[in-house]
Amino acid sequence: MTIETGLRERKKQQTRQRIQDCAIALFAERGFDKVPVATIARAADVSEATVFNYFPSKEDLVYDGMEAFENALIDTIRGRPAGTTVLTAFRDFVLQPRGALAGSEPAGIERIATVARLTAGSPALQGRERQTFDRFTRALAELVADERGVRPDDPEAWVAANALMGVNRAMKESVHRQALAGHNGKRIAKDVLALGRRTLDLLEDGLGAGRV
Repeated sequence: MTIETGLRERKKQQTRQRIQDCAIALFAERGFDKVPVATIARAADVSEATVFNYFPSKEDLVYDGMEAFENALIDTIRGRPAGTTVLTAFRDFVLQPRGALAGSEPAGIERIATVARLTAGSPALQGRERQTFDRFTRALAELVADERGVRPDDPEAWVAANALMGVNRAMKESVHRQALAGHNGKRIAKDVLALGRRTLDLLEDGLGAGRV
């Protein structure tokens, strides 16, 4: 990568972050459903087209982080070493602190709390969250089915994927509740990782022993 390319990429990242920061601030002040993209563009000093270049939908301004996490989870499981089960790869990934939970900056936890409040007050965001989890559950079911040598719509693959994604959702909801309660990142990370271990241990009795 040349210096010029590096500077260009950094500028793009700064623009993307400015757009998202302006959007979250406006959503927090007025509510997600009451802020048009044109208002976000004016606040970030860009065109509406630029906003959509970085964020294909308005919901992406809130949920791109969640989708990046889920994409990384699926990619990690897909690229797991030979002999590693889906369950083991899933466990190893979700039990590693990431993002705001890996640092000590209060701003990151406040952003999580803001997203939780926005989602609670917006049917559009709630619908997007359901769609996201549904899509990644299907992707996970395909990985489980491939490992077991069965069709993607195999009932056991579908049940296993839903169980694993249930752990994911439980951890996410725990993070949101604790962020809204004002807990710090260190405490949230400790509690949510303990929750993850407990729920995965519970599933392992039924999904372990090399079956998934």
